[in-house]
Amino acid sequence: MSIGNQPVPCISRDAHNRGMGLPRSFLSYTPPAEFGFHQKGEGKLKFLSNLSAFVGRSFAYWVLLFAVLGYFFPDVFRQLTPWIVTLLGIIMFAMGLTLSLDDFRGVVKRPREVALGAAAQFVIMPLLAVALTMVIPMSPEVAAGVILVGCCPGGTSSNVMTYLAKGDVALSVACTAVTTLLAPFVTPWLVWLFASQYLPVNAMALLLSILKIVLLPLALGILAQKIVPKLVQAAIPVLPLVSVTGIVLIVAAVVAASKASIAASGLLIFAVVVLHNGLGYLLGYGLARALRLSMPKRKAIAIEVGMQNSGLGAALATAHFSPLAAVPSAIFSVWHNISGAIFANLMAKRD
Repeated sequence: MSIGNQPVPCISRDAHNRGMGLPRSFLSYTPPAEFGFHQKGEGKLKFLSNLSAFVGRSFAYWVLLFAVLGYFFPDVFRQLTPWIVTLLGIIMFAMGLTLSLDDFRGVVKRPREVALGAAAQFVIMPLLAVALTMVIPMSPEVAAGVILVGCCPGGTSSNVMTYLAKGDVALSVACTAVTTLLAPFVTPWLVWLFASQYLPVNAMALLLSILKIVLLPLALGILAQKIVPKLVQAAIPVLPLVSVTGIVLIVAAVVAASKASIAASGLLIFAVVVLHNGLGYLLGYGLARALRLSMPKRKAIAIEVGMQNSGLGAALATAHFSPLAAVPSAIFSVWHNISGAIFANLMAKRD
């Protein structure tokens, strides 16, 4: 992925240690030399590490490619639909392997700002989704899917985009961590509150699903750091490859399962997603500005609000609603990485 003519930089461990606050993101981590991946005799591991870093940096292109493949080869990728929940669990486990206590210290240091970011995430995006479903005619399944993705926590890519925007990365990381931990309890209630008018919603089933596919894998990943730290350190360089593979397969499966519906109303859904995402950036920034936060914090809040954990939305929609309800999340996965890069490039020029 590139912004303008500049490639997206790989956020290294050194950047984290210098106080930038960005965790060892599974989308952008480069292993330090002491792990041995750059030493002679480790050719295969070095190749995997370099491939993984490249895939992580070009994430948006791979998502777009597999969305197209899913559309034109539906019989191939439709077979992955039953594995969507499992794939997301693997992604969240990979995220757990990269989390550290430093990622949560920001909550203690700046509770007001983190609370603002989390509240904005769970208020602005759900209400925007509801407004869009009321203004733009769409089927009940699509409406439920738009609301579902709007009720999801922040996406991990927001941390990288905040870094590129020269925003407050530590605040972004803390907000993502908090909204992810709150998701099992907030997301089901919001979906039940706003989407029940379109489709039957079992909030308890949603809660259990999020616990199973988000919190449990996260906890296991964090636990693995304590039990087998050397193995985890050795695995970190290939986590971008694992995570991006999971996301692109989820997107391809959702697109393949809903090809006919996408052909009939894909442009409408795309327009709704673009509006949802773009208004999220603008309202998040406007709120932070109204509260007189500094420019780096405004950037972080704006990006955190606008970018969603759309993989979670796709998994929940497929498991509890229908493949068509998962289409807004799949399109969101493609679009918010493209728009995030554009928005970050624009914001990087503002001081």
